[in-house]
Amino acid sequence: MSHCLAASRKCFLSLGGVRTVAFLISGAKTSLQVRERLKKDVAQMEEKVPGFRPGLAILQVGDREDSNLYISMKLKAAAEIGINANHVRLPKTASEDEVLSSITSLNEDSTVHGLIVQLPLDSVHSINTEKVTNAVSPDKDVDGLTSVNAGKLARGDLGDCFIPCTPKGCLELIRQTGVQIAGKRAVVLGRSKIVGAPMHDLLLWNHATVTTCHSKTVNIAEEVNRAEILVVGIGRAEMVKGDWIKPGAVVIDCGINHVSDSTKPNGKRVVGDVAFQEAKEKASYITPVPGGVGPMTVAMLMENTVESAKRYLQKYTPGKWSIECTAVNPETPVPSDIVISRSKVPKPIDKLTREIGLHSDEVEFYGKTKAKILLSTLKRLQKQPDGRYVVVTGITPTPLGEGKSTTTIGLAQALGAHLRMNVFACVRQPSQGPTFGIKGGAAGGGYSQVIPMEEFNLHLTGDIHAITAANNLVAAAIDARMFHEATQSDKALFNRLVPANKGVRTFSDIQMRRIKKLNIEKTDPATLTDEEINRFVRLDIDPDTITWQRVVDTNDRFLRKITIGQSPTEKGFTRTAQYDITVASEIMAVLALTHSLEDMRSRLGKMVVASSKKGEPVTTEDLGLTGALTVLMKDAIKPNLMQTLEGTPVFVHAGPFANIAHGNSSVLADKIALKLVGPEGFVVTEAGFGADIGMEKFFNIKCRSSGLCPHVVVLVATVRALKMHGGGPSVTAGVPLPKEYTEENLELLEKGCCNLRKQIENASAFGVAVVVAVNAFKTDTDAELMLVCRFAKEAGAFDAVKCTHWAEGGKGAVDLAQAVQKAAQAPSNFQLLYDVELPIVDKIRIIAQKIYGADDVELLPEAQHKAEVYTRQGFGNLPICMAKTHLSLSHDPEKKGVPTGFVLPIRDIRASVGAGFLYPLVGTMSTMPGLPTRPCFYDIDLDPETEEISGLF
Repeated sequence: MSHCLAASRKCFLSLGGVRTVAFLISGAKTSLQVRERLKKDVAQMEEKVPGFRPGLAILQVGDREDSNLYISMKLKAAAEIGINANHVRLPKTASEDEVLSSITSLNEDSTVHGLIVQLPLDSVHSINTEKVTNAVSPDKDVDGLTSVNAGKLARGDLGDCFIPCTPKGCLELIRQTGVQIAGKRAVVLGRSKIVGAPMHDLLLWNHATVTTCHSKTVNIAEEVNRAEILVVGIGRAEMVKGDWIKPGAVVIDCGINHVSDSTKPNGKRVVGDVAFQEAKEKASYITPVPGGVGPMTVAMLMENTVESAKRYLQKYTPGKWSIECTAVNPETPVPSDIVISRSKVPKPIDKLTREIGLHSDEVEFYGKTKAKILLSTLKRLQKQPDGRYVVVTGITPTPLGEGKSTTTIGLAQALGAHLRMNVFACVRQPSQGPTFGIKGGAAGGGYSQVIPMEEFNLHLTGDIHAITAANNLVAAAIDARMFHEATQSDKALFNRLVPANKGVRTFSDIQMRRIKKLNIEKTDPATLTDEEINRFVRLDIDPDTITWQRVVDTNDRFLRKITIGQSPTEKGFTRTAQYDITVASEIMAVLALTHSLEDMRSRLGKMVVASSKKGEPVTTEDLGLTGALTVLMKDAIKPNLMQTLEGTPVFVHAGPFANIAHGNSSVLADKIALKLVGPEGFVVTEAGFGADIGMEKFFNIKCRSSGLCPHVVVLVATVRALKMHGGGPSVTAGVPLPKEYTEENLELLEKGCCNLRKQIENASAFGVAVVVAVNAFKTDTDAELMLVCRFAKEAGAFDAVKCTHWAEGGKGAVDLAQAVQKAAQAPSNFQLLYDVELPIVDKIRIIAQKIYGADDVELLPEAQHKAEVYTRQGFGNLPICMAKTHLSLSHDPEKKGVPTGFVLPIRDIRASVGAGFLYPLVGTMSTMPGLPTRPCFYDIDLDPETEEISGLF
């Protein structure tokens, strides 16, 4: 006999050794034992997985007093055991959709292992309880009420379901008696989904012969009298009489009813469905009410929650993704990028979002292979520690490029698919200009690429088109404003800018901000003086100072210089202008550096488009555009999710120029990725061009803006590029490589390693560990590759490894991934290169001397003038974004290796105030590429039958 029954022996009477009164089955004592056992289980889980605890969420609609009482009991029990319990309250006004949305969110929360919906739903709206109950994930349905769990119980899958708490508690109490269930005749009185029906199934699969009685059953008393085990849950006070009970039966009373009792302070007492005083004379064992089944129901809820947490730990490691990766089977020779891309069917993007822990309300799907991720993800994960931050850069490249994008993807595939780490790659979105021009796409290459490459390279989710629209709205507003100011009086302008509505004029919100900027302390347009009206309506833009250009995402050399306003309707107001390619727009740089919707709105309003004739900066806010630009960009701000060839996640977001802008993907993509991967994961991002440009800007501009601290620099080097720096002949795209690059030449290679040393020094100057990735080509010899690795280590690199990810995928970058893992564990002493409060010329000089190796800088007259203007306008404390050639450390693209003894000429300085930097021009920078004689579009086509695109690379 169990301890709980023995402890109740004082309730029993005996006559001549024959027991005449039933043993009491104490649910209170049994539940206490269960709780103590669960407490130990939770402690063991936490010992095995530090910081882990089972999680229970209780969803309540409304504020019923009885529900509040039940919930408080559950919360108290959870706290005693060590379960993290969360009471989620929805108001009585909550609709069915709102309830379902809350359930979905809790279903997707990996810290919640048990989810119960407190019934009844106390809402002013009609809510389908069955629909709500079945919305709970069966894996978290610790109440055992979903149709899935009910179905599993009905067919006997007891080890693969959650059993409703009350029947489970009843079974535990029956077992406490020591009475064998198998072979016994059992009767269940009641057929509710919560007690009766599941109790029937539970007894049946414990091998009892079970009869269920209900309101339509004929001769219930006779049926009950046959029961050796009787479970009653019919909801009628003391319905089962003593003479119904078979002598020696086990009686479990699930009823809770209130009956009048004048002896009680509140005039009521609690009774069960069984007439206890009569039944205890016939039964061998009986549960009291209260103190019987009630405490067991809560205990079994806790047991189910702990069991759910155990199942979770069997399937998952907390903080570790369970991603289905795609194996690659490399071919030799390596096929074209498009052929490789099409050789793998991307997994559905909704599956990837679930694998990396995104909630459904944080995702907007764009077809089957792309999705936008909402910024609310950051808020949900704000307490999650960041992962390790890795930037991929390179030595000074050849015109062919050295494979930074391919290395970024290959490293991510190695970390994720082969080392099973949480990892995100974050890359820039390519412009369509190069896609149809000469360079082709930018999805990586070989067996290390983003797929599907057609989606990646063409339109994606329309971000670049949104930037084009926003940029050109600003351009249109500039010229329209100048035209209207030139053709109207102050009064006419004012009447049109602040139109009367039923005789009353009011300023819009953005106009009120301009009024405050002008230090006019008025809110009523009717009270402005003529002088104040003049200041308000006239921006007085100086056409010669306009820096804002129209953009288009196409390489079009004939738009580099144009004349606008030639129509007779413009009344002779013409001016010379130009088009840039869209990715050169400051709005692209704003998108890349912003860290919230509010921040983007502020940056968009700060963009300086020109100066007034008095030399004052004119902003998009002055033009009244801030709100409209934010509306156009509201979707573009959300990072785009895609996947690598091996099924690991990639954020593709923003693609600013790497010369006149900072050449990095977005801060927001990096921030969300760092939260999603968690403290043991990695985020691998790429910086455009060589380390002297993209990496320097990544640190001094992007990290300064984001506040993020990088852990590792991966510096990509190739044998061919180092040979070029050693004095090798020129390399031209589309022309076969000279023999110096295809045959072993250790002397030429060693001479060129000076550029590698300088770029290692540049990275080390920021206090970050450097791992050199030697991107191997088939013409490279082992001796050449070994020379580069040895030289890199001697030059101060943490490690240097050969990589073959282009030909082998992630497998070819495993050594690199392991080196990055080790380097990320080393202490980071990250530091910025300069203080932004220094004078403009001093900041330029620091970059030129420390990063490029220049002796000094020379500001030409226009640059000197701009430095003075921007300092006077209050922009002198912005960081510097150097716009120079990427083909040399100096300003001369023909000077390879490590040029010395040069003075860096600064031709001009321009401001991207909204993005938050000044960009000095070193030489001439083209912001509109042209098409070659034979552009890529000659090879691009679409099969009208299959809709398959050909010709992309």
